[in-house]
Amino acid sequence: MKGYKRDILSLLLCVFLVLTTGCGGSDKKTVNTSVEENQIYKDNTYSTEDRVKDLLSKMNVDEKIGQMVQAERVNITPEEVRKYYIGSVFSGGGSTPKDNSPKGWIEMIKQYQQGAANTRLGIPIIYGVDAVHGHNLVKDAVIFPHNIGLGAANNTELMKKIASVTAEEMLATGVTYNFAPCVAVTKDLRWGRYYEGYSEKVDIVKNLSSAYINQLQTYNVAATAKHYIADGATEWGTGDNGYKIDQGNVEIDEDKLFKEELAPYDEAVKSGVKSIMVSFSSVNGIKNHSNKYLITEVLKGKLGFKGFVITDWEGIHQIPDAEFEEQVVIAVNAGIDMLMEPNKWKDAVSALKKAVNNGKITMERIDDAVARILTVKFDLGLFENGLGDEKLIRNGFGSKEHREVAKEAVRESLVLLKNDGVLPLKKSQKIYVTGPAADSVGLQCGGWTIDWQGNMRQTSGTTILKGFKNIAEKHGGTIITDIEKAKDADVAVVVIGEESYAEGQGDDGSLGLDNGMALKGNIEALEEAKKLNKPIVTIMVSGRPRIVTEYLKDWNAFVEAWLPGTEGEALAEVLYGDYNFKGTLPVTWPKNSHNLPIKEENILFPIGYGLKY
Repeated sequence: MKGYKRDILSLLLCVFLVLTTGCGGSDKKTVNTSVEENQIYKDNTYSTEDRVKDLLSKMNVDEKIGQMVQAERVNITPEEVRKYYIGSVFSGGGSTPKDNSPKGWIEMIKQYQQGAANTRLGIPIIYGVDAVHGHNLVKDAVIFPHNIGLGAANNTELMKKIASVTAEEMLATGVTYNFAPCVAVTKDLRWGRYYEGYSEKVDIVKNLSSAYINQLQTYNVAATAKHYIADGATEWGTGDNGYKIDQGNVEIDEDKLFKEELAPYDEAVKSGVKSIMVSFSSVNGIKNHSNKYLITEVLKGKLGFKGFVITDWEGIHQIPDAEFEEQVVIAVNAGIDMLMEPNKWKDAVSALKKAVNNGKITMERIDDAVARILTVKFDLGLFENGLGDEKLIRNGFGSKEHREVAKEAVRESLVLLKNDGVLPLKKSQKIYVTGPAADSVGLQCGGWTIDWQGNMRQTSGTTILKGFKNIAEKHGGTIITDIEKAKDADVAVVVIGEESYAEGQGDDGSLGLDNGMALKGNIEALEEAKKLNKPIVTIMVSGRPRIVTEYLKDWNAFVEAWLPGTEGEALAEVLYGDYNFKGTLPVTWPKNSHNLPIKEENILFPIGYGLKY
């Protein structure tokens, strides 16, 4: 009897194995009709492709549509994330939790992820920010030079270090989606986003952005190449939304468009970039958000982009001659996968559902968009950890190690444009330091720092003045800031610059030192220094070249510092000679503001120019 029972049990076990694994006895997981199949998308031993296919097959229309909508944190609750199956939440410029610390961010994002987890299928959100020069929304984050300064450094290994620091500080706050880098090829320095581009030279843009993208994404943090396409080539006077050049139009033939403007996106796609953001601007009169040829045929077809395409902030609202519901239809049919709708996200959900029901958007297009979004979420490991993998963090938020990388970036980005021998400064000298940009971390950081326009809520850091004081105190030197005592100085260091600005609010057609976005105290500080009859070292803190032609003769040395970020002491280290200058101009510096974009006869300093000791 015992043997008979054993035979029966063996037979039943064999039948069970055949039904659940199929013939052949392979231990490779395959799609089948077992109970386990229902959990494929939750099992990270399956491929991303299998998990996406499985999850997509389980989703209803409402769940799919929700994935295609991104809402701003101020306008959505965790409960609404659950109710509407929202795919993404983000922070716009200046939008932070009340406790603007890593702990405050983690707690906020946990709540949104819990809302997503409480849906039927538990699809996590992906949380996005503009971490464009470090994790710049968060107080006490390490802030790097803006991209134009990194273009001056032109060091791909440095870009990898910066990407690592940025990723680690993002993961410390639970953020896994970065709206960076900007890969605009900058053509007109009157543009308010000029400093977000690395260079006017395509190869510099390609090399630096691809190094950044590759390294950032090794941390399972999604990068975004933006703003597709030709946003750096728009023409003065064509701007939209009340701006002079930002969000404007470029008239360009296809050969030039592909050779100059598409090239950085081609490189980004080859680097595996997860997301691409569409520009507000237009190409040959067609708004990019509505351009099916450039998004679907060129980007997704010709370049083979596999990630998801996202709009800019309410970008579809600028599609002309259409109400909101029709704008949604046009944009999604053009190839946009996720709608950044900070305020009208509920309307976007409604419009998508209506468009599907009346056949204006096919389910095939919806499934393609959702599959792309889910692919990124699976690839980033968000189904396993919606806050990112904290085990990848080597150094703490705002750590000394992170700040050392930022100091290195400042040292390598500085460009010496004139020097008659006054530099390097001697540490034993008496130095008069003045100028409106000498003692402001906010001005050093510029736009996209804590607030959208910057300089409203300053973050922690070391100003240029404090950097000079720190070094002088260690070596018996003297830093003078009182004009009444300035006559005792051996040399005057004047730190001039620009107001903080972002996007179209920085559009500036004048570009002088006393007009447009120039700081109000620039000329006064320069004139005071000139009256001292001392050698003058001028430092410019700016997101672009400004017109200095008539003043240059009065200066013994001239240094372009760009927007260096939080580590101002690194600038003093170079001027004192602890390090030599390495930076070269990533853009052409004009003689005047009348011949722009710059013509050959209007060049003061050519691209690639930069002196050393």
